[in-house]
Amino acid sequence: MTLWVLTIVGLAALIAVDFFIGRKPHDVSIKEAGIWTVVWIALAGLFGLGLLVFGGGQPAGEFFAGFITEKSLSVDNLFVFVLIMAKFAVPSQYQQRVLLVGVLIALVLRAVFIAAGAAIIASFSWVFYLFGAFLIWTAWKLIQEARADEEDEEYEENKLLKAAERRFGVADRYHGTKLWIQQNGKRVMTPMLVVMLAIGTTDVLFALDSIPAIFGLTQDPYIVFTANAFALMGLRQLYFLIGGLLRKLVHLSYGLSIILGFIGVKLVLHALHESGVHVPEISIPVSLGVICAVLVATTITSLMASKKQAAAEAAPSGSGDAAAKDSVDARP
Repeated sequence: MTLWVLTIVGLAALIAVDFFIGRKPHDVSIKEAGIWTVVWIALAGLFGLGLLVFGGGQPAGEFFAGFITEKSLSVDNLFVFVLIMAKFAVPSQYQQRVLLVGVLIALVLRAVFIAAGAAIIASFSWVFYLFGAFLIWTAWKLIQEARADEEDEEYEENKLLKAAERRFGVADRYHGTKLWIQQNGKRVMTPMLVVMLAIGTTDVLFALDSIPAIFGLTQDPYIVFTANAFALMGLRQLYFLIGGLLRKLVHLSYGLSIILGFIGVKLVLHALHESGVHVPEISIPVSLGVICAVLVATTITSLMASKKQAAAEAAPSGSGDAAAKDSVDARP
């Protein structure tokens, strides 16, 4: 209990520092986003080293494997965050505040999911079969969505968000960073609060695959929670840092599907082992190696494919310009 309390207090202090440093609405520069991204990754690295020193190699390996998995899945979430920002036309200077509060909402909701998952696992070992099957199905679904290549994606509000809008009403424009205002004698939500709730509640949907995925790497609720916390808290800065690069990660969904499928198989093997069936189990070092290798390969092939596509798109326009120039030069 002491460890839990100290960890939560420490995370709350880091969040407070992050909030007060960026409390004034402003456009986040690439430099600022890059510095804070490095800070959060370094803090996660230091935390993992602390686990190595005080807990040994097993918990440290589980933390790093879980952190990298959650971080990679969080990058996929950024695609949806971009759609949400566009849907609600969030002014650029308010986007960092929206993301900070939205991520905090997501972290609280994920903590509830983690507690529920830990309780279920402790009581019913067969739940690993369900988690494994669900991750394998999610991996297949990701591949299908990637092959569909839907260019005209648009964010659709969930039922909870629509219910809140009907119940309280929404102002017709942004009012700075205010969440509630008085309009026509009635207290209504501002678009700022709506988009914060949209990001926070939408992340819960992603938690449906990320939480089982990390439980496939470790059954320690403490490691599950801290890996999620560090992955989420650096997400805001990562949004501004790689926002322009997201469209270039064309093979990310394939990489994530491989990772989720791999962890799904690992969960099924673990469930069989727990049931007394003699099957090989996949160790944490092997899991960490596979996850890192898939992410590196996916990033490289994505950038190569994007570069090739950009060159192919530029070629016709270039030849067309040259032809037009020759035509002009040929005139008397």
